[in-house]
Amino acid sequence: MPEQPEIIEENSELYEHHRIKADAGQAALRIDKFLLFHIANVSRNKIQQAARAGNILVNDKPVKPNYKIRPGDVVSVVLAYPPREVEIIPQEIPLNIVYEDEDVIVVNKQAGLVVHPGHENWEGTLLNGLAFYFQKTGQPIENGFGYLVHRIDKDTTGVMVVAKNEEAQTILARQFFDHTVERSYQALVWGDVEANEGIIEGHIGRSLKDRRVMTVFPNGEYGKAAISHYKVLERFGYVTLVECRLETGRTHQIRAHFRYIGHPLFNDERYGGNQILKGATFTKYKQFIQNCFKIIPRQALHAKSIGFIHPSTGEKLFFDSALPEDMQQVIEKWNGYAQHRLAVGE
Repeated sequence: MPEQPEIIEENSELYEHHRIKADAGQAALRIDKFLLFHIANVSRNKIQQAARAGNILVNDKPVKPNYKIRPGDVVSVVLAYPPREVEIIPQEIPLNIVYEDEDVIVVNKQAGLVVHPGHENWEGTLLNGLAFYFQKTGQPIENGFGYLVHRIDKDTTGVMVVAKNEEAQTILARQFFDHTVERSYQALVWGDVEANEGIIEGHIGRSLKDRRVMTVFPNGEYGKAAISHYKVLERFGYVTLVECRLETGRTHQIRAHFRYIGHPLFNDERYGGNQILKGATFTKYKQFIQNCFKIIPRQALHAKSIGFIHPSTGEKLFFDSALPEDMQQVIEKWNGYAQHRLAVGE
């Protein structure tokens, strides 16, 4: 029997990875037909696009759609997610577009904006806003709203790329799968992070107690492997500003990993960062924290930069974004608080 396809789940990247081994009795068959038989709900066009993008490998080498499968061949294919089967209604939503051409559009997403329709958020998403924008500017986007290759959380701000056609989506999906997309995040986390830089490793999967939350399974018994690199940018005593670079793109990866090492993100309600976790308990300190929470009523996380190879030109593109105003204000308040503590000798 052939091996079952491996589907990568719980990703912020939107792709499918299938790994299939042809059995010993496999007859000669074109690989596009072979994949149509083994992968549910995929079109021949999608498979051919994947082959043109170099996303179909046999025994670790890229092949064309007419390659004939042989017994024992190990096939690896990366497919971009198909458009969601949800009606995307064009809605006028403010979008900060930092770059666009015929193939891609880069958006600096604001806090509170869900990327795509889903549970409890069927309208008012980034895709609804893009549908309105493409309609208004007369752009002939095939599906009307663009093609996602990754996503960031509703209350996380920062830059993300959206493809304008399926071919660009397919090529970008491979870059995300190969971890060649360069992305950096900045986060304000609770506590004085001990090391100036480090690596957090641990499988991430849905919590067995609360399905809304991702958790770390250090022994790898559940979830998928996840690796986060971090570097301390500034220390404020009770909180630390860090830069994060991800080797993997699991859902809520930064939020789950930093809670796991005892440094949840500042005001991250879902992961315990909305509690006063460090420092003194006197009234003025509590009031200071509450004022900070009012300034940034969300997790203090920003997708600061993204770099990728353009799907058509092959040019390296890189986009950087300033921290949003709420994060800047809170960092300034913490800097002032830290300076005061030094001045009074605390």
